[in-house]
Amino acid sequence: MAARGLLQVAPGRRVTLNGVEWTIEDVQGQLGRLVLADTDGHTETRSFRWLINHPDLRLLPTVEASKGPLPASRQPRTLADLTEDQLERARLRASHVLEAETGFREGHPARARPGEPRPAYDPDRTTLTQRRYAKAAETKAMHRSEAVRLGLQHLSLRTLERLSALSGDSLLLACADGRWTRRLSGHRSITNEVREAIFAVKAECGERARLSLSAKHRLMHQYMRERFPAFPTRKIPSRGTLATVWKEWFGSDGAQPRYARTAQAAAEAGVSGRMVVHRPGQVLVLDSTPMPVKLREAVFGEAVTATLTLALDLYTHGLPAFRLTLQSDTSVDIAMLLRDVMLPLPMRDGWGEDMEWPYAGVPADVIAEFTGHRVAALPFFAPETVTTDHGGPYKNHDLVEAEREIGCRILPARILRQTDKFAVERQFLTIQTMLFEHLLGFTGGNVADRGADPERDASLTLAQAEHIIATWIVQIWQNRKLGEYAPSWAPGEDHSPNTLFAAAMEQGGFDLDFPEPSFYYKVLRKHQVKIHARRGVKILGLWYHAPVLDEPRFLRPSTRGGRHAGKWVVRSDRRDRRQVFFQDPVDHETWHILRWRGLPPEGEIPAFSDKTADALLTRVKANNIRIHSESELLEHLLGILGSVTPVDQWPSQAKKKAGKKRRVAQAREITRAHAAAADRPAAPGIADEPAPAEMPAAWAEHACTIDHAVDDDRRRRREEALADVKPVAPATLHEALNRRPMFRLPPPDGSEADTPVREDDT
Repeated sequence: MAARGLLQVAPGRRVTLNGVEWTIEDVQGQLGRLVLADTDGHTETRSFRWLINHPDLRLLPTVEASKGPLPASRQPRTLADLTEDQLERARLRASHVLEAETGFREGHPARARPGEPRPAYDPDRTTLTQRRYAKAAETKAMHRSEAVRLGLQHLSLRTLERLSALSGDSLLLACADGRWTRRLSGHRSITNEVREAIFAVKAECGERARLSLSAKHRLMHQYMRERFPAFPTRKIPSRGTLATVWKEWFGSDGAQPRYARTAQAAAEAGVSGRMVVHRPGQVLVLDSTPMPVKLREAVFGEAVTATLTLALDLYTHGLPAFRLTLQSDTSVDIAMLLRDVMLPLPMRDGWGEDMEWPYAGVPADVIAEFTGHRVAALPFFAPETVTTDHGGPYKNHDLVEAEREIGCRILPARILRQTDKFAVERQFLTIQTMLFEHLLGFTGGNVADRGADPERDASLTLAQAEHIIATWIVQIWQNRKLGEYAPSWAPGEDHSPNTLFAAAMEQGGFDLDFPEPSFYYKVLRKHQVKIHARRGVKILGLWYHAPVLDEPRFLRPSTRGGRHAGKWVVRSDRRDRRQVFFQDPVDHETWHILRWRGLPPEGEIPAFSDKTADALLTRVKANNIRIHSESELLEHLLGILGSVTPVDQWPSQAKKKAGKKRRVAQAREITRAHAAAADRPAAPGIADEPAPAEMPAAWAEHACTIDHAVDDDRRRRREEALADVKPVAPATLHEALNRRPMFRLPPPDGSEADTPVREDDT
């Protein structure tokens, strides 16, 4: 009997080569050749080596085998299909077969057990036939229960002869009971009618809410009764059979119906494939989450919750950029985050040489020459694909336009499918475990895990937390050993995000591409407006002006055509509404800053965002206030800003504090204004506003700034009202007494005028 897995080369054997059927007509063993004939009678002589190494060789069943029943359409069984108990029982059976063949249970004298060989199986004193007869007699004399347990109740001389041609795993599989791994025959109660009913119920459940198995079973009964009235009710499968069949056909019903519908829609659209990432920047995943650490805002010193936005590179699992914003982030913050991914991170105070640019192939001096400063050990690159969720800031059309300006593709995740960006979701928990849990003010994962008073424990400001996170990313995160995210092409090697980026640089090189300075202006919100003489441009209810708009070239309509023909494009930053930006039509690299007309010429007022501007215009409209100039709006704006921290509500002046929500909102506007100033490229002759002062004195300085702004505005309006009238000082008390005696009564008709009185008249 031929061993399994060997090709029998004999006349009459049929094979297919490249899909063509051939028959072996003759075998010339002494020459190592054979003769092949196809169905048309054409013959070819080939060598054994050519046949064995043919890439598309398939064996066809012999003529005798083809006359019998077709083999079962299933894959061959293996030892992995057996349980531990079944495998142990198969080994015991194989040991009896090996003892009959060799005299030893392990099949070789070198592995003899104590007491082996037994007298009846000693290969030096017995023949193979004698040992087989002895083994058959032994199993026949064995107790019935023991023989059934071992499967030896039918072990005969013929069985031992048949198993003698096998060895190794083939012998173990032959000794395994075929009933253990028998082919699944399905369910006889599942007829064509029942199958149709099950699939109909499955289609109906896809559009409904989650249904229990009992409800599905009743729906199947209803379908069978209405569509197949003659079908016997007793032959409808039970609920248990339906549960078994449902799991076999459709898998576990653990997915929520909403997610199952989106997955089915994605599969029908052909977007359910798997993406293979093989270079840095190929896929950049963005996500935001509330930072689980309470921080102190730098204006009033309140404990607030910041939003942490991460950018994760899927190839290296590095964090090329992040952003901290008070409360929620905006589309401008996300656009600036994408710009940070493309810019090298400058070295900061306290960072040593071990945190400087380390990648071989591009010296640190070359990077420093391009950027003008020393660069930290954090990769930077131009992203190719950006994956985000469906949050408001990520779906904003301004952010989509910014991503197109960068030149990257947008690949949004499926709605409510965290698995599409599982990597960044998991990194939030990793960062919490490795860093946030060690900071004061940590709030925990949920309300039940929160400390006694995390607001009291908060001690870090927004700037300090940003510095700590940046240091931790450069020094620890980028150099940590990757576990399950290690590359598949380097098994057994230790890699970190930095080493993966260095390996990618060696394979594909490094492209020194930086975003141009005007990128900040191009990602801002656009407004198509007309320029009015002496007034400027009106953006979202406020007027803005600059001396450059008085030039003759801006007094006529724009030469732009298309949908907004004749209009000029002005861009605004929603984080700071004190100015807008206008691109020069002649020199596109020059941007003009248009200030709000309500700003006093001698100084600045506290920053305000679009939220405060909307509140200002709503207040004016609700009170039917007629505004003749933008400077009149300043009084109402200062009233809104001053209502946050009037002097009588200072913690040192009164027991009642101002509303925390209003103070945090004002602090957020100031912080966002400073963030906008930091993102804006420095322009010649324009000084950015100073950074906010450190708390706890910052809130008092802010309140004093509002009071000074209110006093200055009142004094300016008073001076403007009396500009054409010369003020006259009132008379002193002595002069009034000299004009008319104190005890002299005036005339009844009041005709007598006041005249000077001499001293002797009294």
